[in-house]
Amino acid sequence: MAPLQLSLACWDYDRVKALEDGRVRPEGIELNFLNLRVEETFFRQLKNQEFDVSELSLSSYVLTLNREDPPFYALPVFPSRFFRHQSIYVNTKAGITHPSQLSGRRIGTPEFQMTAPVWQRGILQDEYGLNYDAPHYFTGNVEPSSVERKEKIALNLGDNVKIQSIPQGKCLAQMLVDGEIDALESATAPSTFGKHPDVGRLFPNAMQVEQEYFRRTGIFPIMHVIVVKRSVLEKHPWVARSLTKAFAAAFEYAYAAIHERGALRYILPWLQFHVEETQAAMCSDGEEKWWQDGLTSQNRRTLDKFLEYSFNQGLAKKKWQVEELFAPGSLEGFVV
Repeated sequence: MAPLQLSLACWDYDRVKALEDGRVRPEGIELNFLNLRVEETFFRQLKNQEFDVSELSLSSYVLTLNREDPPFYALPVFPSRFFRHQSIYVNTKAGITHPSQLSGRRIGTPEFQMTAPVWQRGILQDEYGLNYDAPHYFTGNVEPSSVERKEKIALNLGDNVKIQSIPQGKCLAQMLVDGEIDALESATAPSTFGKHPDVGRLFPNAMQVEQEYFRRTGIFPIMHVIVVKRSVLEKHPWVARSLTKAFAAAFEYAYAAIHERGALRYILPWLQFHVEETQAAMCSDGEEKWWQDGLTSQNRRTLDKFLEYSFNQGLAKKKWQVEELFAPGSLEGFVV
C-alpha cells in the first residue's frame, strides 16, 4: 500500500529536524515538511485549515474546542516551551519595580488569546497578586507593519476586561519607548529591547526567577502543540499514534546532538555547561531529559494549570480536562 501523503507545517526545531530530513519516517506516512515561521503557520491553519498536520498555539487550539465542530485534534507533542517571565518588558521610566504595580497600567500584547500572555497573566496573578483584569490592554503588531494584527480567533470577554486595538500605523515596540504603554507581554522581544535605554525587563534577573518558579511549581510552560485535522483522523485513525511515535523518535536525535562532545554541533562555546546547569535546575532522580513530550506528571500539571488560566481569563468555554485535548489513540500504547 502506498504511504499516506500528509503536509506538516512546523518550524525546523532541533527536535523535529529528523522528520524534516527523513531520518525519521512515520509508519505508513510520507510527510511534506513545510518549514514555516510559527506566525505564518498559525495564521494559515486557523484561517483556512491549509495543513493536514501543523504546529499550533496551545491557546488557539484550546479556543477551537469552543466550536460545535472543532477542526483539530492535538497530539501529546509540544514543539515549543518557554519560561515567560523573561518576556515581559517595561518602560524603565514608568517606575514599575514590582509586578503588582502593573495594576491600572497600560500593557501591550500582540493578541489577548496568545499562549505567552495567557501564561504571563496567570503567573502574575498566581505569584504576585495582579488580577488579570486589573491592567488596561492594548493589542496589535509588535513591530511596524502595513498590516494590522488582529485576534486570530474571535473573543467574547467579560466587561471587566479593558482591551482595545492600537491605532493603525502604531506598533507596540515603539509605543513602549514613547511611554504610550507601560509594559509589553509578548512572545518575541521588541526590537527596541537592548537598543533603547528606556526598555528593560520587568524581571531583570529573569533566569533566576524562572528557575525558582520551576523549583516551586514543577511547571515548564507549554506554548505549542502538534495538531491534526479531524477530517484526516476520521478516515485514518492510526495516523495519531504513528505521528506521536515519529515525533518521539525525532526528539531522541535532538538530545543526542546536544550531548555530543567530539565537536560543537551548535555555535555556543560553553554548551556543555549550559546543559549541566539546565539538568541541575530541572532534572531530579537521575533523569537526564528536562523537556519531554507525552503525558508525564509534569506535563499534566503544566497543561492543567494552563487550562485553568484559559478558563479563568474568559477564553475557554469550560475548564477542560487534560485528556480531552488529545486525539483518540495518541495516548495509548502496547506492552509485551
